[in-house]
Amino acid sequence: MKVTETKTTAVNFDNSVYTNTYVSNYSGETEFKFSDYGDDGSEYKLNVNVSIETARSILAELQKDIENYDAIQAKKEGFKGFIVPQANAQEAAVVDDIDVIGVNDIGELVDFLNNELQIKPHQFVYEDQQALGVYMPDFAEVKGQLNIKRALEIAAAGGHNVLLIGPPGAGKTMLAKRMSTILPPLSKDEALETTKIHSVAGKLNGVGLMMQRPFRSPHHSISDVALVGGGQYPQPGEISLAHNGVLFLDELPEFKRQVLEVMRQPMEDRMVSISRAKFSVDYPAGFMLVASMNPCPCGYFNHPEKECSCGPGIVQRYLNKVSGPLLDRIDLHVEVTPVEFEDLNKKEPGEPSAAIRMRVMQARAIQANRFEQAKGLYCNAQMQASLLRKSCQIDKAGTALLKNAMDKLGLSARAYDRILKVSRTIADLASSDKIEAEHLAEAIQYRSLDRESWEA
Repeated sequence: MKVTETKTTAVNFDNSVYTNTYVSNYSGETEFKFSDYGDDGSEYKLNVNVSIETARSILAELQKDIENYDAIQAKKEGFKGFIVPQANAQEAAVVDDIDVIGVNDIGELVDFLNNELQIKPHQFVYEDQQALGVYMPDFAEVKGQLNIKRALEIAAAGGHNVLLIGPPGAGKTMLAKRMSTILPPLSKDEALETTKIHSVAGKLNGVGLMMQRPFRSPHHSISDVALVGGGQYPQPGEISLAHNGVLFLDELPEFKRQVLEVMRQPMEDRMVSISRAKFSVDYPAGFMLVASMNPCPCGYFNHPEKECSCGPGIVQRYLNKVSGPLLDRIDLHVEVTPVEFEDLNKKEPGEPSAAIRMRVMQARAIQANRFEQAKGLYCNAQMQASLLRKSCQIDKAGTALLKNAMDKLGLSARAYDRILKVSRTIADLASSDKIEAEHLAEAIQYRSLDRESWEA
């Protein structure tokens, strides 16, 4: 029988240490016996000297088929070792407490399992890999825009979605591309989870473990399937590839309305379910959305100096390309204004990403302590209604301020929850146990598109 599929199957050989061992991804033709998951004595023909092909996904093959095992499943099943193509050894070695053996061809595999060749298990040291992470570019390169940096710091600290609105050349894209540099470093569990998703999609490119938070920036011509995932054999989309990282949508109104609308459910559930006739797949989608847009087609509505050339009703039609329900799911609407010449001309660099990241990490530590008993919650943006009422209590002054803002701006119930979550994050950055009125006032300020000045 010729085996051409990527598989991982239990084998029985003479090597007493690795009698319970997974062999991943073989192909070719020669002769030896191995045992499938049940001892049926199936006999496959394999070429001894054929190269073992690189597997597309060692960490995360589909686990529904009993033959499709991965390194994590091998550990769960109590196997002592996991034999993979040499090119996949670094990827598989991220799993603790299982020996990962990398081989180049079937000859090495047979010699190793018959104790005729010694191969040391591949070692992966997380701390050494983490030290290699280099955060580039840096917020120090951004001139001025202190209020925008503050808003992005709040977004990073609480895991909030953010929309940047401003004229061309104001620095929206430059700021957004530095967002991932102020997020906390990936924990080992987060790194493993992120690596699994990229492994499924075949986008690791030889990287053993992803050490930096992903930053995905799809073009506005993207299809809904490419964004959320799918296909005949469902693959992760951009929202899943951005899991534990940042999804940046530049020129938000230029995306097809249907494409944007399919994001609404994953943004709430942090998970996307793709169903087909015979099976369904759930992919995580815990991304942080950073979007940018011009205020109008010409780009100069509400500009402090230049006059907007758009006709009556055009601005509102342009803004309406982004639906209200989607805007409600974006916690911070931040108006970006052009940088002053004095700021552009300054020689000294701005505050570096490392300094901002330290404050973000301190706020995240407070949140980790708050959600210690809540499984799967890591930041304020993930709070559900019960935790929101418990963690975001406000005094009478704050209640009056929030009621006035709700009445004046006509905010929805979802927007009310967003304001409470953002104000909780602002309080965390200030190391305050209570949400004060000034924290609420700053959070309300980040609802730009709800103001009357944006109605045209």
